[in-house]
Amino acid sequence: MPAIISEARQPSSRVEEQVVDLIPALRAFARTFTSSSFEADDLVQETLLRALRSIDQFAPGTSLKSWLFTIMRNVFRTQYKLRKRESPGAMDSAELSIPAAPAQEWSVLNGELRHALELLTPEHREVLVLVAGFGMSYKEAADICDCAIGTIKSRLNRAREELVTQMHGNPLN
Repeated sequence: MPAIISEARQPSSRVEEQVVDLIPALRAFARTFTSSSFEADDLVQETLLRALRSIDQFAPGTSLKSWLFTIMRNVFRTQYKLRKRESPGAMDSAELSIPAAPAQEWSVLNGELRHALELLTPEHREVLVLVAGFGMSYKEAADICDCAIGTIKSRLNRAREELVTQMHGNPLN
């Protein structure tokens, strides 16, 4: 029985040896993605981890180098998306206190906004409150107002322009 087990593992170990032989090529390819050797080494390490974890999925007779390069490209793209989504220093920023404007300003702005909303036409106020205030979709607002979606978009645009004019004295455009 032990002979059968060693024979079954032998092809996999040959592939693993070929993976080790391709590490210099992986490092060179990783340097095309990153600017520092440390980042390149991390990329190679993550690629090797994923490749060895799924070595049984490698199809014998195909190019191992291409398979590894594809894994590396996918690892890099995943890491890139994460870096774009999570800005650097976010952990440090979370520890800082949130600067807040004095409560008096919010109270004054709230009063000005309420007054400006009262000056809007009822149709514009209704659409603005439904879409911007309650976060409803154009379709939902159109169903409530019993009109076309295009009408909702038009009313919302005019309502926003009127509101800006009321609040700041100058139109959006």
